[in-house]
Amino acid sequence: MILYIFGKMNDMSKHAYVFPGQGSQFSGMGKNLYEQNEAAKALFEKANEILGFRISDIMFEGTDEQLKQTNVTQPAVFIHSVIAYLTMPQVVPDMVAGHSLGEFSALVANKTLSFEDALRLVSIRAKAMQAACEIQPSTMAAVLALADEKVEEVCASVSSESGEVVVAANYNCPGQLVISGSIKGIEIACEQMKAAGAKRALVLPVGGAFHSPLMEPAKIELAAAIKATTFNTPICPVYQNVVAKAVTNPAEIQENLIAQLTGAVKWTQTVQTMVADGATAFTEVGPGKVLQGLVQKIYKEAVVDGVN
Repeated sequence: MILYIFGKMNDMSKHAYVFPGQGSQFSGMGKNLYEQNEAAKALFEKANEILGFRISDIMFEGTDEQLKQTNVTQPAVFIHSVIAYLTMPQVVPDMVAGHSLGEFSALVANKTLSFEDALRLVSIRAKAMQAACEIQPSTMAAVLALADEKVEEVCASVSSESGEVVVAANYNCPGQLVISGSIKGIEIACEQMKAAGAKRALVLPVGGAFHSPLMEPAKIELAAAIKATTFNTPICPVYQNVVAKAVTNPAEIQENLIAQLTGAVKWTQTVQTMVADGATAFTEVGPGKVLQGLVQKIYKEAVVDGVN
């Protein structure tokens, strides 16, 4: 297989397409696609119809506060990412991956899920996560410049000694790990992370403890919806967050997608595995440039670009 990547012929390298998660949203997202591409416009209108409200209006003109609402944020990032991907010319990915929510976008890109089915699942996921956040106040915190093993050790220690929930949630890149748990647990953990040598341990402005056991109520609801949805055999492997390896079996993809809600996003490990499997070029599709930066911190020789 010969790929034409960024102006160079390469018969060995593989081209990965990666999709961002919650936090990449911004006012005006996707507006250029809607205005400049009839196929994109039709997909935006289909999304409005499926969701039962004009999410495109909020994406194009909404305030930051409106875009931060979980039931808006997650579908908005998904819609922008997938429409940007589907309106690209002649895309044949060798592998795909997504950060948290972005995994749903990746599963449309490799044809495991239809746009419509994936959007319905994303909407159910967002509402279920919001409801779980309201059951118990919880949060997340970014820990910088501390070894993953030390972060895990502190989380385990705090959980054991305090009885609070604190877990490693997002392995974003070397030296950047996000922890998740109860408000009290995160407060204690942040102090201990700094005492252990972290450059910073900063509580994040998020609505709840995503990718932690506190999302269990949402997991139950999402699992039922995923099990009721058709998952097709993909055209290329998806490297899933919770296992950080290539997956092509539809039943296994379903199980990993369910587990992701309470499991860690192993992004560092995922990119490392993709590189080990031949990826040298990474295209981030969707709003923002977060993943481009993370990929280069994980594998500095990577060729990265973005499509939005």
